[in-house]
Amino acid sequence: MEIQSIKQRFGIIGNSTLLDRAIDIARQVAATDITVLVSGESGTGKEFFPKIIHQLSARKHGAYIAVNCGAIPEGTIDSELFGHEKGSFTGAHETRKGYFEVVDGGTIFLDEVAELPMGTQVRLLRVLESGEFIRVGSSKVLKTNVRVVAATNVNIPEAIAQGKFRQDLFYRLNTVPILVPALRERKEDIYLLFRKFASDAAEKYRMPPVQLEEDARQAITNYRWPGNIRQLKNLTEQVSIIEKTRNIDAATILKYLPAGPSTELPVLYKGDDAGKFNERELLYKVLFDMKKDMNDLKQLVMNLMQNENTLTDNLGESNHLIKRLYKDFTEVKDPSQPMIVHETNPHLTVREPVQEPEEIEENLSLQRKERDFIQRALNKYEGKRKDAARELGISERTLYRKIKEYDLE
Repeated sequence: MEIQSIKQRFGIIGNSTLLDRAIDIARQVAATDITVLVSGESGTGKEFFPKIIHQLSARKHGAYIAVNCGAIPEGTIDSELFGHEKGSFTGAHETRKGYFEVVDGGTIFLDEVAELPMGTQVRLLRVLESGEFIRVGSSKVLKTNVRVVAATNVNIPEAIAQGKFRQDLFYRLNTVPILVPALRERKEDIYLLFRKFASDAAEKYRMPPVQLEEDARQAITNYRWPGNIRQLKNLTEQVSIIEKTRNIDAATILKYLPAGPSTELPVLYKGDDAGKFNERELLYKVLFDMKKDMNDLKQLVMNLMQNENTLTDNLGESNHLIKRLYKDFTEVKDPSQPMIVHETNPHLTVREPVQEPEEIEENLSLQRKERDFIQRALNKYEGKRKDAARELGISERTLYRKIKEYDLE
């Protein structure tokens, strides 16, 4: 069956190449009995893939059941999956078959498989390797022929490192991995999904569908969608019900987007997990800050040269920018290629030519202006440093240091 036909059959919306790749893997693996692990963020639509695998397999006439492992209490999960004997625990008034016994010959979908307790993981591993299991409270070994498709939004290698997931079970489940892309990785599909959800909401609540203006389309395209498709669907229904107008602009749509990082621009994070952010994002942040500081400094120098009457504000601002720019960044003199190094993170270097002549000329000009301003302020107040410092917007101690530096005694 072609990928487009699979999308139509299962109601999947999107033209992303990453999505097509995931569907193609599911289509190819369906004809086998290989165990599949579907991974991806919450809300990306992982639940469609076990259905695709089951319906395109030879087991399509057998039973199919989806089990949310995270929703079943730890004390009863073994009983739910493998069954129990009468009297095996309090409340076990009769013998009960588990899901693996009921779905014999079919497919079982274990959603949120990383939430399974360690003891249950051992039982599951035995089923995957030999098809054998034992009911709770029994010693009799039973056999089952079940195709297992598992899914998780947890980083399992990290869970293994933390001792929360068995490594051998991961390798057994991950025979064929399917990665479902996040919505922010499918930008071309965001507006298509919005239109679909708007049409569904209009039909459900008997109202005209909402439409997005161009700036609103751009806003939802640039948003990161941490809740993925589920979040987009909820937002579309909210807008459809609450807004009276049917033409939605960016200002309106932004009211429904949670505050916080919403664009693709990297952020310099200072929390305990800062080391988990990749170095490229930090490098981009350094470059952006450096470029902004340089532009601000150049503009300020131009303003100072054009208007000498803005003494207090401009001098104070220039001191702040100079300290910020040249405290955080130092120039590395490399004969082959100049580099800029971030002082607090020496691993972040930028191979970018440093325009030394231009910077030296600007700095000298700024120092001459600063000396001239200080001399004028001292002359204005007849050498009274306290009054001159107040006029300049700096401390008396800083003024004294500047007088010594520029030999203005």
